[in-house]
Amino acid sequence: MFIEGASNLSKHVKVVDSLNVFPVPDGDTGTNMNLSISSGVKEVKQNVHEDSSKVASAFAKGLLMGARGNSGVILSQLFRGFSKDIEGKKTITTSDFAHALDKGVETAYKAVMKPVEGTILTVAKDVAKHAIKVAKKQQDFVVLIDEIVSEAKKSLKRTPDLLPVLKEVGVVDSGGQGLVYIYEGFSAVIKGEKLPDSLPEQPKMEELVRIEHHSAQSHIATEDIEFGYCTEVMVRFEEEKVAQRPFNEESFREELSEWGDSLLVVSDEDLLKIHIHAEQPGEVITKAQRYGNLINVKIENMREQHTHLLEETKAVYGEEAENASKEKSEYGIVTVSMGDGIAKLFRGMGAGVVIQGGQTMNPSTEDIVKAIEQVHAKKVIILPNNGNIIMAAEQAAEVVDAEAVVVPSKTVPQGLAALLSFNPSQSLNENVAVMTNTMAGVKTGQVTFAVRDTSIDGVNIKKDDFMGIAEKKIVTSGPDMLEVAKTLLTQMIKADSEIITILQGEDASDAQNEALLTFLEEEHPEIEVDVHKGNQPIYSYIFSVE
Repeated sequence: MFIEGASNLSKHVKVVDSLNVFPVPDGDTGTNMNLSISSGVKEVKQNVHEDSSKVASAFAKGLLMGARGNSGVILSQLFRGFSKDIEGKKTITTSDFAHALDKGVETAYKAVMKPVEGTILTVAKDVAKHAIKVAKKQQDFVVLIDEIVSEAKKSLKRTPDLLPVLKEVGVVDSGGQGLVYIYEGFSAVIKGEKLPDSLPEQPKMEELVRIEHHSAQSHIATEDIEFGYCTEVMVRFEEEKVAQRPFNEESFREELSEWGDSLLVVSDEDLLKIHIHAEQPGEVITKAQRYGNLINVKIENMREQHTHLLEETKAVYGEEAENASKEKSEYGIVTVSMGDGIAKLFRGMGAGVVIQGGQTMNPSTEDIVKAIEQVHAKKVIILPNNGNIIMAAEQAAEVVDAEAVVVPSKTVPQGLAALLSFNPSQSLNENVAVMTNTMAGVKTGQVTFAVRDTSIDGVNIKKDDFMGIAEKKIVTSGPDMLEVAKTLLTQMIKADSEIITILQGEDASDAQNEALLTFLEEEHPEIEVDVHKGNQPIYSYIFSVE
């Protein structure tokens, strides 16, 4: 049932995505639910059991690990509660199944700080209540699952009456629709049926965007997004930290609620997972880190993505005929960056598409393929700006129709320098050679924080201290961000250095900037200094020395 439910959802991902009302990063509901449930299925396939409770436990564990976005986290909680309720039951009855669904709903509602009706939560709740009634009289699973699918569809149709924005836009809830597809997969297995491998002919994606997304996006302005960063953090609990500061899920959820909305906090014995729309994601990361080691951090700028979606939708909706006949441009640049300030720099220098990503949030091959297609060019140059993204970029370049190449930039400064040397009048090979040669002359420095005590290359590092990293080597560490930045720059600057570019992170203050500029003017008056607000997370400063 779990496998077929996931399979059926995967066939309808684009349909679910097209129902998104709010055009923000975690608005890719179908994609996020699909990636989340796929992780659950993978865990099930790796832990084959004849015991129902063990299968459900494996599914719930995989879902929690792979949960992405609001919809994915809520889905993981629905089956986390389900799993807990049938714990120890090798076989289950219709009544067990129905009550487990209800426990899943209870768990999911607790995970959400401010539950909203007319969403996936409502569909799951209506289904669970109906299932309990049916199971009192019916021991046949075929009948029960049929009733579940029927009630899910009825509840889905009611979502616009509960959530005004859905009615205004003329759609049903996307997460609820995704859940219906999962239940339909359940039904096929119970009946011994096989759902069709291919779907009936459906509208083209452009048409879905035109009908659904355009009107949806017109109901929200970029400036109305109060909390601009979609932030996801996963932490593995550490015994020492939890012993010093015991973790309480409810209290922690309440504490984080002051920093944003769309808040979800879930945890088990080993892991803590957070999803929040925040204006200061660094604060969220710091608070999460009090309980253990960061496993994964993903931060996306929703205002930036909203602006792009509006532009894309306008192109599909208002200029569809023109774009259909529009020839591809000769060159397109795709680059990766974290921080809206850095993204603006890249766009200002000619990048056609900037993928939000970088350290701790590497875009997938599919993300890069989509960006290559979006840039709509015959020749595409990809700047990964991170060593961990180069392979995915190279894979993407191999599978697209365009003539795509990767200039293997490992840092943002390298990417900026390479893009500055791009010449549209030269051939692709000439550009790659020049851009690669240019970035080789750039030295990169980064100031970030330590997640644990250690000693590397003779540098003693204490947890939560700042570290100065020249290229890949940690050269200095200390409790004062500004002093670490000064020491790092001093070590990076050589006699032939001419230009320093400073990218200010989201946790570096303007006062610290001024102090850093004063230091450089006094110590190195001959060097030209260029300062930009990169607003990047994780790194207080990124330096480029040329």
